[in-house]
Formats: sequence, C-alpha cells, structure tokens
Amino acid sequence: MAVFTPDIRIQSADFDLAAEVQALTAGRTDIGAVVTFSGMCRGEAGRLSALELEHYPGMAEAEISRVARQAAERWPLQGLTAIHRYGRIEPGENIVLVIAASTHRHAAFEAASFLMDFLKSRAPFWKKEHQADGSSGDWIDAKEADEEALRRWNLEAQG
Repeated sequence: MAVFTPDIRIQSADFDLAAEVQALTAGRTDIGAVVTFSGMCRGEAGRLSALELEHYPGMAEAEISRVARQAAERWPLQGLTAIHRYGRIEPGENIVLVIAASTHRHAAFEAASFLMDFLKSRAPFWKKEHQADGSSGDWIDAKEADEEALRRWNLEAQG
C-alpha cells in the first residue's frame, strides 16, 4: 500500500516538531490529517535529573524501520516520520517524535499509536535514570501497561 519510505532517525540532537511537520507536508495536497506524538523526559516530581538512552547503532534504525513499514502497509498513509533521541536527556527535553500523515484522520491516529506503542515497549533502547541527588538510578524495563498496549496490535506474532 505504501508508496513512500518512512523517515526514521536516531539522533542525539533535539528536533523541532513544527519543522518536522512542515517537512513532511510541504506542497502536499493529498494529506488531510497529520497526527503527532511528542514524548518528553519527565522529572518524576524532582526525583530525576536526567535519563540516559543508549542504543545499538544500525539495529535500532532497522527495527524501527521494519515496524514503520508495517504501519505504512497496514494503513493508507501519505507519510510517516519517527525520530528517537539518545544520550543524556534532561526533564522537559524531547525524547521521541512520531508523525503520521494520511488523507483521513482515523488512519493517521491508528498508525501513530501503533508505532508509538512499539517504540515505548520494544524499540532497542536502554534507559537509565540519573537521580537528582547525584546517585545513579536503575535501568528501566518496559511497563506491563506498555506491553498490554502493544498486544492489541498483534505485533508479537509478527516478529
């Protein structure tokens, strides 16, 4: 179904949501809906000074691209962008951006939710908390609620 290649980027630099939407939609008259999700680092009520995100270069891009292609085949999309940051990210800073563009809103909402559920629970990133008191926190595992959200898409059976 897809006639485009999803734009997948893993980067340490911040991103500009408005600029990314403009880049995806510029000059396009076939797009009637754009859904964005931007995830930010929480401070956990002052407990957290930063998150440190690590990834395996090449593997993260390949896995996210694979699932993004599934989204592009599953829904009638005109474009799909996913940007995930790595490195030290402080509370209030951006971590992830998903943009889904379609002719109609339903496909854009569903595709963005599908890709975000994968990113939250299965994307090959490792997250470590840094505590505000200067101590090093724990590596974070996916929460059961994130796994449950992913199961609704039947992704486990697809790989």
